[in-house]
Amino acid sequence: MTKTSKKLRLGFLALAAGLLLPGIVLADAEYDALQAQVRDLAAQLEAVQRTLAQIEQKQEEIPGTQETAIAALKQDIADASEWRTPNSLIHLAGYTDVGYINPENGDGSFAVGSFSPIFHFQYRDIVMLESELEIELSPDGETELTLEYLAIDYFLNDYVTVVAGSFLSPIGQFRQNLHPSWINKLASAPPGFGHDGAAPTSDLGLQLRGAFPLGEMRSNYSVYVSNGPELNAVFEDDEFELEGIAAEAFGADADGEKVVGGRFAILPMAGLEIGVSAVTGKATVTGLEDEDTGEVTEIEGAIARDYDVVGADFSWMWKNLNVRGEYVRSKVGEALTGTTASEGATWKSWYTQAAWRIPATKIEAVVRYTDFDSPHSSEDQQQWALGLNYLITNSFIVKGTYELNDGIAGSRADNDRLMLQLAYGF
Repeated sequence: MTKTSKKLRLGFLALAAGLLLPGIVLADAEYDALQAQVRDLAAQLEAVQRTLAQIEQKQEEIPGTQETAIAALKQDIADASEWRTPNSLIHLAGYTDVGYINPENGDGSFAVGSFSPIFHFQYRDIVMLESELEIELSPDGETELTLEYLAIDYFLNDYVTVVAGSFLSPIGQFRQNLHPSWINKLASAPPGFGHDGAAPTSDLGLQLRGAFPLGEMRSNYSVYVSNGPELNAVFEDDEFELEGIAAEAFGADADGEKVVGGRFAILPMAGLEIGVSAVTGKATVTGLEDEDTGEVTEIEGAIARDYDVVGADFSWMWKNLNVRGEYVRSKVGEALTGTTASEGATWKSWYTQAAWRIPATKIEAVVRYTDFDSPHSSEDQQQWALGLNYLITNSFIVKGTYELNDGIAGSRADNDRLMLQLAYGF
């Protein structure tokens, strides 16, 4: 019996006693009436006791029920929060562009630049897979699929990320940060910074990259080792001549030679970044190109040559004005003996670009000057590129670009071009 029921029993007994004591001096009839009243009170007391017992039983059952309900509720919350704060994240991004190109000495045509989906799969803040596919429509209507890069990024700590696989070349700024059509301010790449030899485009190997404070300044860096580039040569006038550098990620290292390189940049003030780059290693002639057909025949056993790249870049942002520039030089040493013996060759290019967003409008004016020097005089080019853009959104841009090209008369490098482009980043 609980304390509550005991108190009720005593209370009722006291009440009953208070009623019975006066009954000693009462009449029999009154005594009988009091006895009936006591019996009624006793019955009511038993009913109250039964009710109290039921309440106590419920009180003993409720805590367990509450614990079960609370545990189930916590599990429901945990299941729901897994979607709000998942361990794994999947992100699809990319870009595409379409346009119209009208060369000075040719026929204008509509063109599809590329469709480049970019995939990110990240597990917590530990590891991420990143990959970009490049799907292009060739002039003859064939669809070409290229793996632009595929790398696994291991976030070692706040200052170091380990990147393994195929990655965009960290030399300079254009290839790793600016080449997507919705980011590039003009409808074309600066001569020498595309797939034409002066600047490396991608590498397959191992890279360390990150950032750290340098006094009151900030800095960022990348250091990597990768499969070396491959060289193409032509056979002309009974001798070999270097044709170009294929400084792209290859799935296998044809000559077993590796290159080491990287970039280091400082940000001395808000809006300004200055970087320097370098690569050194060996490269080997692996293909002989037919000048008439463009077909490349594989060559084995050629002597490895010295391969060196140096570069510098800057970017300055002030209000609505962005000024940037880059310089890159790729040099291949000579080979005095062997089946592909020839002199060395140097490719170099530099550009300076200014882009101004007209205040309170969506219009942007762009001007760029580029000077590209190649071992082949027919490829040398000086270019002024003028652009006028309309930013429908920050990632959807209408671009109009006109190139004033100066090269050897009659060569493609001397052909001015008008380009219209719709570029969309998603």
